[in-house]
Amino acid sequence: MRQDVRNYALVTAAYWGFTLTDGALRMLVLLYFFTLGYSPFEIAQLFFLYEFFGIVTNLVGGWVASRVGLKATLFSGLALQVVALSLLAVFDADWPTWAGVSYVMGMQALSGIAKDLTKMSSKSAVKWLVPDAAQGVLFTWVAVLTGSKNALKGLGFFVGGVLLAGFGFGPALVMMAVGLAAVLVAALVLISGPIGTTTRGVKFTRIFSKSRDLNVLSLARLFLFCARDTWFVVGLPLFLAATLGWEHSEIGAYLALWVIAYGGVQALAPKILRIREHAPNGAMSRRWILLLLAVTVVITAALQAELQPGLVVIVGLGVFGVVFALNSAVHSYLVLAYTRAEHVALNVGFYYMANAVGRLLGTVVSGLAYQWGGLVACLALSAGFVGLSWVLSLALPRNNPGVGDQTACPQA
Repeated sequence: MRQDVRNYALVTAAYWGFTLTDGALRMLVLLYFFTLGYSPFEIAQLFFLYEFFGIVTNLVGGWVASRVGLKATLFSGLALQVVALSLLAVFDADWPTWAGVSYVMGMQALSGIAKDLTKMSSKSAVKWLVPDAAQGVLFTWVAVLTGSKNALKGLGFFVGGVLLAGFGFGPALVMMAVGLAAVLVAALVLISGPIGTTTRGVKFTRIFSKSRDLNVLSLARLFLFCARDTWFVVGLPLFLAATLGWEHSEIGAYLALWVIAYGGVQALAPKILRIREHAPNGAMSRRWILLLLAVTVVITAALQAELQPGLVVIVGLGVFGVVFALNSAVHSYLVLAYTRAEHVALNVGFYYMANAVGRLLGTVVSGLAYQWGGLVACLALSAGFVGLSWVLSLALPRNNPGVGDQTACPQA
């Protein structure tokens, strides 16, 4: 048990290091290419392959991890991110637009693979550490991991804005690559023993979930994250820059504070939701999604009525972040409640594949919607996606099976 705890702490620390670079990279790319004059839709295109290969990686990565172990997929993710950052640093602003977009999309594809290999590895590791019967404990561990990850990603947004303003695009990426390479070396040296391997072969067909509850949860998650990224990825930063006239460092700082607070709420979710002996279930998920829908509709209506747009966006999306964070924490627990320990990498990979599809759709819609109707259009579409998530969540069971219950995810 002591070695398991030590390894999990090291895995989590490596994930934190990766997450810091991931958030910084997103902010660097978005603000730098906006400065170069790229349109909102062209900026959204830069993230297309990042999200698309996240889908592929989550779908296949869980199967790979079940055969070679979570440690191998973690190291692979860290190494690929170092390569992506290093290659992206040689981008030249004098390249033709088509060449620049193609090159950055390719490097973002590598980063997308890296991100989801690392995330799948770290989140699957929780299931191997916490005893099956400890549902409340499992929810707490998942909430802390997810919340801390998002807090670090928020800090990464701030770091990206500061590095861009202080050092420029290329040098900032080189600094990030060197730092993450140090994290990779430390992980290679310190993490010992196997993590998350199974004793028998897993058929490739197992990458597609056979659990109805997990399928429904995954689809609800897809539309939930599509709703968030429809306004967050492209629309919000460009609104802050173009409409409110904020500087790069100010945008990075605000988004950092938003995501850090979002992560803090996730980490505190067990206390906020007053979870002690009874873990979250489908009924709780439905209630919080419905509240998120109400919040999104109110923000959209206030912005459409032009009631102090800056204040509406800053305060309104702060409330959105709190409610969304609690929704996400509940979902992150339910995916583990609906699966067995020996299939955790497969099912977490499948679940986050759906998450990645939602982010991909949200990214594309965010660029198109902002170009068409500004942030109001982004938020209106976001409300529609939240509504779809709520409708799907009606099919979730009111009570969960026991964690690790064999009925939760039957074998193929």
